[in-house]
Parts: sequence; C-alpha cells; structure tokens
Amino acid sequence: MLSSPVRLRPIRGALKAHDWLPIWCNLRSTGAGSASASNHSPSAILPAPSCARGRCLLLLLLLLLSDDLLKKTKAEGDSEEDESYNLTFCVVIDRRCDRAERRGVAVFGGRPSRHTPTMGSRRMDAPLLGLFLAHLATALEVPLDLLEGLPQPPTITHQSPKDYIIDPRENIIIHCEAKGKPHPSFSWTRNGTHFDIDEDPNVSMKPNSGTLVVDISRAKAEHYEFVYQCTARNKHGTAVSNNIVVQQSRSPLWSKEKVDPIVISEGRSLVLRCRPPAGLPPPIIFWMDNYFQRLPQSARVSQSLNGDLYFSNVLREDSRNDYICYARFPYTQTIQQKQPIIVKVLDQEPADERKPNFLLPSGPSSSKTVLRGQVLEMECIAEGLPTPKISWDKVSGDLPTKRTSFLHYEKTLRIVDVSESDAGEYRCSASNRLGSVHQTIRVTVKAAPYWISGAPRNLVLAPGESSVLTCRASGTPKPSVSWAMNGIPIENSPKDLSRKVEDDTIIFTDVQAGSSAVYQCNVSNDYGYLLSNAFVNVLSEPPRVLTPNHKVYQVIKNRQASIDCASFGSPIPKITWFKDSRSSTLDGDPYVLHDNGTLEIRTAQAHNSGKYTCVARNSLGNYENHIYLEVKEPTRILRQPEYKVVQLGRSAVFECKVKHDPSLIPTMTWLKDDGELPDDERLIVDSDSLTINDVSESDAGVYTCIMNTTLDHDSASAELTVVEATTPAVVYERPDPPTDLELTDQKKRSVQLTWIPGDEHNSPIHKFLIQYEDSLHHRGHWHNLTEVPGTRTTAHLKLSPYVHYTFRVLALNAVNFSRPSFPSRMVKTEPAAPDGNPTGVQGFGTEHDNLVISWKPLSGLQANGPGLHYKVMWRQKVVDSDWTTVTVANNSKFVVSGTPTFVPYELKVQAANDHGAGPEPAVAHGYSGEDLPVAAPDNVQAVMLNGSLAELHWDPVPAKSIRGHLKGYKVYYWKEHSLHKHHPHLVKSQILTFSGNHTRRMLPGLHPFSVYLFNVRVYNGKGEGPPSPDQQIVTPEGMPGAPSSLLVTNPNMDSLTLEWSPPHERNGHITGYTLRYQPVNNSNELGAVEELALPANETSLTLLNLKYGTRYKFYLNAITVRGAGPAISQEAVTVVDEGNTQTPHPIAPSPPRPPPPKARPVNPFGNVSSSFGEDGTLISWDYWGPEQNVYVEYIENSEGEEEWQKEPVNGTQNVMLRGLKGGLSYRVRLVAQGHHDQPLHRSDELLVSVPAVASRQVDIATQGWFIGLMCAIALLILILLIICFIQRNKGGKYPVKEKEDAHTDPEFQPMKDDDCTFGEYSDNEDHKPLKGSRTPSNGTVKRDDSDDSLVDYGDGGDGQFNEDGSFIGQYSGKSASRDTAGGHESSEAPSPINTMNSLNSFV
Repeated sequence: MLSSPVRLRPIRGALKAHDWLPIWCNLRSTGAGSASASNHSPSAILPAPSCARGRCLLLLLLLLLSDDLLKKTKAEGDSEEDESYNLTFCVVIDRRCDRAERRGVAVFGGRPSRHTPTMGSRRMDAPLLGLFLAHLATALEVPLDLLEGLPQPPTITHQSPKDYIIDPRENIIIHCEAKGKPHPSFSWTRNGTHFDIDEDPNVSMKPNSGTLVVDISRAKAEHYEFVYQCTARNKHGTAVSNNIVVQQSRSPLWSKEKVDPIVISEGRSLVLRCRPPAGLPPPIIFWMDNYFQRLPQSARVSQSLNGDLYFSNVLREDSRNDYICYARFPYTQTIQQKQPIIVKVLDQEPADERKPNFLLPSGPSSSKTVLRGQVLEMECIAEGLPTPKISWDKVSGDLPTKRTSFLHYEKTLRIVDVSESDAGEYRCSASNRLGSVHQTIRVTVKAAPYWISGAPRNLVLAPGESSVLTCRASGTPKPSVSWAMNGIPIENSPKDLSRKVEDDTIIFTDVQAGSSAVYQCNVSNDYGYLLSNAFVNVLSEPPRVLTPNHKVYQVIKNRQASIDCASFGSPIPKITWFKDSRSSTLDGDPYVLHDNGTLEIRTAQAHNSGKYTCVARNSLGNYENHIYLEVKEPTRILRQPEYKVVQLGRSAVFECKVKHDPSLIPTMTWLKDDGELPDDERLIVDSDSLTINDVSESDAGVYTCIMNTTLDHDSASAELTVVEATTPAVVYERPDPPTDLELTDQKKRSVQLTWIPGDEHNSPIHKFLIQYEDSLHHRGHWHNLTEVPGTRTTAHLKLSPYVHYTFRVLALNAVNFSRPSFPSRMVKTEPAAPDGNPTGVQGFGTEHDNLVISWKPLSGLQANGPGLHYKVMWRQKVVDSDWTTVTVANNSKFVVSGTPTFVPYELKVQAANDHGAGPEPAVAHGYSGEDLPVAAPDNVQAVMLNGSLAELHWDPVPAKSIRGHLKGYKVYYWKEHSLHKHHPHLVKSQILTFSGNHTRRMLPGLHPFSVYLFNVRVYNGKGEGPPSPDQQIVTPEGMPGAPSSLLVTNPNMDSLTLEWSPPHERNGHITGYTLRYQPVNNSNELGAVEELALPANETSLTLLNLKYGTRYKFYLNAITVRGAGPAISQEAVTVVDEGNTQTPHPIAPSPPRPPPPKARPVNPFGNVSSSFGEDGTLISWDYWGPEQNVYVEYIENSEGEEEWQKEPVNGTQNVMLRGLKGGLSYRVRLVAQGHHDQPLHRSDELLVSVPAVASRQVDIATQGWFIGLMCAIALLILILLIICFIQRNKGGKYPVKEKEDAHTDPEFQPMKDDDCTFGEYSDNEDHKPLKGSRTPSNGTVKRDDSDDSLVDYGDGGDGQFNEDGSFIGQYSGKSASRDTAGGHESSEAPSPINTMNSLNSFV
C-alpha cells in the first residue's frame, strides 16, 4: 500500500489523446523522494497499486484530456474529492514490484531493481543460447500508438474465462479483444469447427473487435452451450484464445419428497439429510427455522460440508418442527427450501454415556485428492456422550500454520493455497472422558499445469539476432508441451532453418526479415491446461526516444531523483547521458545509470539542477533528447499548533506557519479528528492560523494543519481541551524550548552538550530528545540521536567520522514536545576508514558456472568518509589457494563467472573509502552454482514386507556426483502388468519423494499379484539426476475383491438359478467360491444359513428344494490362497406357482473398472444396465472419466417434446429412479459435466420398460391379515342374518304400511322385509342423530333440483361424519317429516350404525 501518493506532472508533446504508454512499476512515492514530471499544471495522483503476473511493465492509458473535455467533466458534476476534473492522466502502479524488464520501453520517475540483467551483446553463438539467452529473452513491447506504421503480430488482450457461466436471462457476451498492426481480423470456432456468424441471426460481432453478442430474446440460452475459441490474425501472424466453455447457470427446484417425523431418544446421535438439488454453480447450504433465523450450531450440533446437519447427541430442547434446509444459488441469487423436518426427542431417561464414534468419514481411514493452489477441506464429525472434542494433526509433518484454519468447531480442517508439501497423512481425533478414536486421511496433491517462470514472452529481434522462446511449466502429473505457429501445429508449419524446437524451448538463430509469427504454447495434463501466445517480431528500427523532448522533472531537495530516457529500437539502443556541456558521460557517483535508460541521483542537491541530454544509439543510427531537472526546497512547518485548554465561550487560536519553495503553490488544509472541519461560521481559517470563536464542548478534539504542494507536504497536530467557565482553569501547556545550548569537551569521536530547560507550564518535563542535522550529507533533515531523563541537562554524545553535526534539544511533558531549541554551533568530524564491514555476506550460484556474492551495504553514516567501495574476495575452499580480489562500488553483489560446478568457496567483503579500509572481514562460506546430478543410486533392491508394502534399499550417491545440495531421493514406480491374464497392462508411473539423505524407505499401496518396475533418482536444488536401472517387484497374491456381479434367473416354485462373474480385482488365482444363503420371513428375520463350496471354474448354480413363495438372501465370496474376499449379496423370491410372473430381480452393481492404460475413450461410460425392484428402477453403469459432476437424465419414450428429467448421482455408479410410472417406457442416459474445457460426455441411451406390477408376488391366501378380514366379514354376515330373522318374526308389530306411504319417492324408501333390512325398526335411540350430525329445526332436509347434489351425500351442514372427518351415513340424503306426540322424528338411512343401535335396543 502506498505510504503517500506518487505525483507526476502532465506530459505534453508527441503523445495524442488516449495514447497507451508503457511505464515502469516500483515508482517511489513523493514521501520517499520520487521525481515528478512538470509542465506547471495540476498534478495527477497515482491510485492503489496493481501488478499483473509479477511483471513490472504495465501498459497505462494516458488520459490526455483537452480543456473542452475537462470543462465537460466538471459540468457533469464530478467533484475534486472523488476524481479531480483537472486530472491530466491516471496510471496504476504496483510499488511491490521491484523487478524491472530489460527491454522496457518507457519510464516515468521509476527506479528499476538493481537485479535487472545487465545489458550486453545481443549477438551470441548457438552453444551459449541454453545458458545465457534464456535470461535475456525478455519481452519488448512494441508501442503501437506511439510509433506509427510499426508492424506487430496480433496479441490477445482480453478474453472470457475458460469456464464461462452465463445468466440465461441476459444476452450472452463472449469477449475476445486483440491488438496488432495492422488491426487484426477475427473468426471463431464452435466445438472445434468453423462458426459462421453470418448464418445465425441471433449472433453478432462488435465492430473492430472479436467479441460475440448473442441475442437470447429470440432463442434459448441452452442452444449456445458450446466450446468456443477465438482467432485473431493479420498478415504478421495468428493468435488464438483459450477454449471458452459456455454454460448457463442453473438453479433446479427441490425434488418433492415426503419427510417423515423423526422420533429419537435423548442422547442418541442424529443426522438430518439435506440433499440439495445440483446446480451450476453448486448452491450454498444453510439451515433455518420458520422465522428465517439460522439454527444455532455448536460443538454438539454442526453442519457438514455437504449440507447435512449432524447431532453428536440430541437433547430434549432439540425437539422442533421446523428444521429447514435452504439452498442459495449464488449466480442467480435464488433461494430454495426443503420441506421442514420434524424432530421429537422422547421425554424419557437419556441414553448411557459412550465413547466417541465417527459419523463422518466412515471406516478407520479415508483418502482425498486436491489440486495445487486450491483449498483443502477435511472434516471429521463424531457422535458420543458427552460431546466429543475434535483435534487435528499431520502424521507426516507439521500443519502449515499460516495457511491453516479450523471451522465448524474444529470439525473441519481448511488449508488454503495447497502445495505439494501438504500431501501426506492427516489424523483427526475425537475424545471425551470415556475414550477416544482416530481417523486417518491420506491427502494426495495433484497439480494442473502452472508457469514456473511466467508465460512465454514476446520477442522483438533485429535481423541476424538470436534468442529463445521458453514455455516452462510444471504440474502433477508432469504436463506435456506442444507448440503451434499461427494456430497450426508446428510440425505441420513451414520449415524454418533458423528455428529449432527442443521440448519446452524454441531456439531462434540468425533470424531473417519476414519471419515474424505468433507461437502458441499448450501445456496440459489430466487436470487442466495452459495456452499462451507469444510473437516473434523481426524488425529493423533506428533508435527513437519516447520520453517527450524538453520534459521538466521536479524533485524535492535531498530526495532521490530519477530522469527517464524511454527508448525504442531494434537492435536495442544503448543509452548515454550528459549534463550541460558534453564534457563527460554521467556514469559514476553520484549518478547511477540503469539498464532501461533511467538516470538516478540518490540525493538531489541544488547543483544537480540543469539541462540533461540522453543519447540513444544502435547500429542503424542515434537519437538525442533534452530533459530538465529542477531541485526544489522542501516544505516545512516552522511554527506548529500547540496544545490548548480553553474555557467555554472563549476563543482558541492555532498557529501553523510554513516555509516552502517560492516556485511551488501551497495549499493549507485543516482537519478535526482526521476528518473535515465542521461547517460552522465560528471557525475562521486564515493563511497561517485557525481561529475558533465562542468555544463549545463539541469543539474539543485534535486539530491538524496540512500544507500541500505539488511535490510534498508537511503536517502538525495539537489538541483542544474545553473546560467549564465557572471553574478557574489550570493551564497545562507544552514546555518552552530549551535554551543556551553549549558544546564542550570536544574529542575526535565525542562531545559534551549542555542546555537550560524552558518553562514547564504546570507539567513536569519527562525527558529531553536530542536531534542532529548532518549538513554534509542530509542538509535540512533532523535525526533523533539520543534521549535523557527530564532531570538531566547534559549529555555525552558519541560522534561518527565525516559528519557536520548541528544539535538541537526538545523537551517533553504530559502535553507534548516543546518546540525545538535553536541549533547549536556546528561540529565537524574528520573522515576515517570504515569502522565495520558489510553484513549478510553469502555466496550462491544462479547458473552451474557462476558464483553470486551478495552483502548488505553500509549506510551513508557508516561509510565514515567519501568514496565508499567494497573489496570482494573469494577463493576455493582448498589448502594453499590464493584470494581473488575485485573492487565494487555502488552495488551490493558481484557475479563470479566461469566457476566449477558446486564447489565450496570462502568469501570476504571488506568496506573501504578514500581514507582506508575497514577491519579484517570475517570469512563467510558459499557454493558455486548447482547442476543436475550425473549419477544414479547403486545397488537398488526391494524386499516385500506384505502384499502391498515393500521396503526399498539403495546405496547413497557420492557427493561429487550430486553436484549440488542433496535434497533427497525420488522413487518412480509403475505397475507393468498384473499376473492375471485378464488384467490389462498399466504403465502410468507414480512418484514418491523422500527428503533428506535416506537410503531405506517404504513403498506402500502396491497391488497384490502384480509386477511393478521402479527406479530411484537423486535430486538437488537444480533438479533430478538420471534414473537407476529399473528393478522389478513381484507382489504376492492377496485376497480377491467381491464378484463383479450376481444375477438371479429362472425363479420357480422351489428353485432358483444364480449366475455370477469373477471379481475385477482377482489379486491372485481364484481357487473357488463360497455361497451362503438363508431365508428371510415377512418381518425381515433371517433364518438358518446354508453354505456351499463351489469350484473356481463355475459361474452358475441352480438351487433346488427351496420353499415356495419365500425370500432368500445370498452371499457369494471368491477365494484365493490368501483367503476369502468380501461378499456380494443379492435377494430373490421363489414364485408361488407356475402361473405367477416373477418380477426381475436387481443385479448387483459392478464396482468401477480401472480406466484404460493410456488414453481415455471418447465416451467414459460403459455397461449401462437397468433392473427393477420394490423401490423403483435401478440404473447401474461403469465410469472412468475425471469429471465429478455426473447425473442421470430420463424422458418418457413418446413423440411429445418433453424436457429431460435429471437425477444427481453423488459420486456413486448406480442410482434408484423412483419417479418412473409402471407400464411406460423411458429413455435413460448418463451425462458427465465436463471440466477444464472438456465437452459434455453422454452415454448411449438405454430403453427401460417399467413393469405394470412391480410389487413382490406372494400367496394372499396365506397372509394373516387376509384370513382375519375374511373371518370378520363372515361374523358380520352372521349377525345380519340373525337381525333379519328377528325382524321377520316381529314384523306385525310395526306400521310398515304407514312407513311405505310416508315415502313418496321410491328411491328413498327403506328396504322391504324381504330384503332383510331393519330400517322400519326404531325406538327412542333411533330418533337421535348420529354424533356430529345436524338437523334443521323443522326436521326437513332441503334438496335442490339435482339428483347429484353433494347434499345428498352428506356434504354440507347435514352430512354425518365421524370424529376423524370421514363419512359414516346418510347416503340417501332424505329426511321425512313426521308428526308425533313427541315432536319431530328423523328417519335415517340404513347404515351399520343404525343396525347396531336397533340391535342394542332389542337386546
């Protein structure tokens, strides 16, 4: 972050409006002494820093605004506070960048790093290219807008991201911008073929651009989900963009499901599943209640990474009916919720305490793969009572503390910016007072390709020059590199004798005019790719100076000044500087000439002002430019505002008197508490003071005056305290400055200083601060020298040689420092040799044949005299070798060339000046540059410890052959083939890296019954050495995997046929199979187990004498000499009789098959099958693709245009489809969502016909519920017959004829006695309405004209329902009015209830 703004004066001259101009990073702010360009108009302030890809050369847009545009901007309401309307240009600079580019074009007030490669001869012999040109082949950006007519191949400047997610509600904009001279033309490919934009009325291309705009108002966004690639070409070459995969964002609805209430005992563990719909991008999950309040989480209750809510143990207060899982889709900003989950915790004795047990992950260990640079998240969630506590550690090392954080109450370990060092085993532990458990997670780090030293850089070469184009990247697994020229594979491009391709490098030798082109480097592995364009532009151009002529720089005195001479030419021009007359070049103290042409003056003084001339020369000519430097006096506050205590209603005056350079226009600003002054007429601001009239309590605070000029500023602050007017105020002020400074007892390196304290102003002096000014080196700058207690008035001061001292004293009390005292007289010390030598001396090599000696230079005060330089000495660390000495000035490193590879050296750096050398320096040690090891480990052996673990041994490589610092050993191993004839050969190698000097290490994770090859390589700081001869490891047999499938066929009444396939992972010779089976009754209880031993060559078996209509469960294991492997299970039911149709039984899903050894097929799906069960249709498949987002699509097999329905897979290779309707046919397919610019992968469609009856067929006559129902019906019929018989015998007692006459509508007449009805029988109970019924007061139920009225069926006020709301009677819906002595009677329709009432009355 900039400590103070960098200010540059506007540039006028050769540049035009909206011109682009490259500019160096690492500009120093005005607070640190940077120079500014001046033309006597308002300045521009550089905003916050920005530096892309570590490069310091940025193209910055100069907004050279005309007066009309400035007036327009001001008229539109822009304020100076937000963005000044007289801003001449705006640039963005990253001060954090300190690496300058050798081929820079223009510099504004910048100082490149001293580590910039030195400029040397650009012509080299071919053998030196691999050693030296790689460091010189930096980018020379052609300034198109500054040099008219200068040709340049196309360069892609802006493009859409590789994975481009679009909003389906807005037009699709696919960006592709490029520059070049002439301006490039654009074309596109879609899914690898040419995309004719003119043929699609919805697609248009922006003018002078390659950006596509798709109008979706007349089309659907999904119709444009393709892979796009942009091509920009002109006559000098062709550049291509990345593959841009366009996908629309998706926020699918939550699938409908019935959520049953959960009833659980207190203390038990609980998991509430969320299972959100799969969206693009994936949704963010959180849990809330009905009132949209987040559910509280703790160490006991927490959310997992997949969104599920875990309870380590439940409490009674966890009972609630609104556990709601929400999914927020960030791209479309939509939120969806799942059905609320009801949890009821039983009010009973809580469960017993228990030790922890992991809920997530399952098993004692698990594994996880993460990509370099991404975020690694691992979680462990445990249940137990009391609530377990989770802790983490790394088994194979320490956790990276700066990149590690713990989330979700320590249950989630999060590591950001993952690197290869993060691979290994991690252990999470869960513990409570009853015990602890541990879980091991093995982390494997892979890496998509990434640049080692940046992307390939553009080259601008003159005819006859040589250089290299390097595409150096790394990744895990190691990426492959391919080259193209102008978009065509380089092997298919025209031959060029000046070009030679060597893996990741193209070497250009003696290039010729007309050979300009754009080269594409594509680096890829299984996890991604990098595509970079870099042009080679062959130009012959005389030198030109781009810095405007007669440019004026202004700098504050005693600060650094940097004067620019930005140039361009091919070959690269050499810059020479002169001042005033051309008597000599400026290349020594106090001037520093940088490789980019910038002239630096470390400490600018008045005599440095004047006219400077820079001359640019190359073989085609020269060019000169004149630049002016003005050194200005600094701005200083002479009288600072003072602390004040003022009574209410009085006035307060703060003074702020300033001295500044008369040619600079100052601006005074006052602040209160670091904010603007209140808008109050009581506050009066003058040129050198602030007056506050009628002081109130709100005026108390800290007031700051700031004096700004266009080059620098100064500030001072004071506090105002307001007290009550009625209380006499005790005035506390800062002390007066000390007086009468006197220097005595002067010696060569010391002097005695005495003074008289000033008035304390009611606050005792705490201490005195003594400052000094060095008028020889830093005139105008005061430095703190020492402090003494407030009770002393004398100090013994130590002095340094070659300094002109002037002292002053400040007193400090509880209020503030006093003003400085008047300066003492000057004390001059004589120069002397340095008292010390540089520190931090070290030696290392950047190449295999050099030694870089570096040190921390002395400061100006430590130099002790003029002409500071360093004697750099080195020798090989052997007996009787002589010291080699060189003298170095104005630098802090020296490069020794031509050294042997990795040889120890003794180093010394001694400081010296014109008056002698410093003390004898201490000896430091270093090594010359490393090179790749030349020998491999000998005597490499392997010993098998078990079926999957081998111990490796080797002899160490001699130190002389390592040729560098030993970093460790790497073991490359790969499975050559399985010993089983059915398994394919695998050649993909893996790498185990062992740091340190080890010769015995373990090789884990081997596959049984296989042949492995391995070799061992030593590696140092430069890289790996040659491999040892390949050694063979033969792993013994192991236990087999489960059989790959188990199929039940030919079900009969008492027999079933089983068919199976051998295991995919045989791990040895299969010696047989073990079949176990047992019956399962209706309550899912298991019966006795039968076991059969089967020979290895059998794959089917028919079981006889089984019980009919019985469910069986089968278990099948494969056996090798090492024992039985895991079992595959299956269930089936024998049929009741030959007439019943047996529903097909599910087929056990096959485990995933390993991918092919070399190349993945186009379609990564195989063996897609379906089966049917009670819960739905099971779809199974094999999948060997890298994509993680896999889902199933299905659609009804009809001629309609219905949309495909999606069902997420969640990482498995089978899914149960529950939404398919019986009796219909469906088309089903698998879809893998592509990543890293891969297209969608779809399997072949599978036609699935769902049976009309998918339930299990059993004999209903044998079911207990059926027998009970039949008995109940028989009993009811018997009762009805008895009642009918009684009614017939008592029929004469009741007026049947009157009843019949009372019902005029025969439809509603009660049944006759012949029909065995009982409607004619009634007593007092019969006149009572049923519970819940209502009868009109007149005893009559009205009926409308419709016979189908709902009233007839009891719907309305007169309908009769039982207590749970169901119909129980009144199907006739009619009531007859009947006058009796007792009042109204109701005639009810016959029903079982009436029947029972009649029976009860009779009894």
